[in-house]
Amino acid sequence: MSQSTKGSGEPITIKKYANRRLYNTATSSYVTLDHLCQMVKDSQDFVVYDAKTGEDITRSVLTQIIFEQEAKGQNLLPIQFLRQLISYYDDQMRHMVPGYLDMSMETLTKHQDELRESMTEAFGNPAGSMRVFEEMTKANLALFQETWSDAMRRMMGLSGMSGNGEEGSGEDKEAEMDALKEQVAAMQEQLSELSKK
Repeated sequence: MSQSTKGSGEPITIKKYANRRLYNTATSSYVTLDHLCQMVKDSQDFVVYDAKTGEDITRSVLTQIIFEQEAKGQNLLPIQFLRQLISYYDDQMRHMVPGYLDMSMETLTKHQDELRESMTEAFGNPAGSMRVFEEMTKANLALFQETWSDAMRRMMGLSGMSGNGEEGSGEDKEAEMDALKEQVAAMQEQLSELSKK
């Protein structure tokens, strides 16, 4: 999710030095992960570069912020969700997971005020609200996985072997790839419909 930096169209550059210190080039001061966490909450966009190599390490720093928040006892990520997420790293559908998660978070952000209000009214406490959101996430991931599995089953029916048991021709493989592209497009359309609901 890309968010604009307050007062600027460009993200703030943060440099990480070998001593693990973080330097905010906009304020010419050293900052901590807590400062970066607050910047995220304030919708201030930033990128983090390794000061020595120039490598963009924003993803690992953001992941570290999440780890720190979880370690403080602010458990936002359900264990089952983490297990499912880890299992996708070597899965064929791993390339689709980031887009799906990004879309889900955008949908939640877009409707967060009304969701917060309706959940508070329905359950009267944050814990109850989190349980509902956890169930929504599980249901969404289950639907996504089921749709992908169905597409793969249909693809397996088209793939590899011709009617006489021999390996298919180049034309068969090309048709198989076209069918896979259609399946992926159909899944993306289904996910877009889910995000509107």
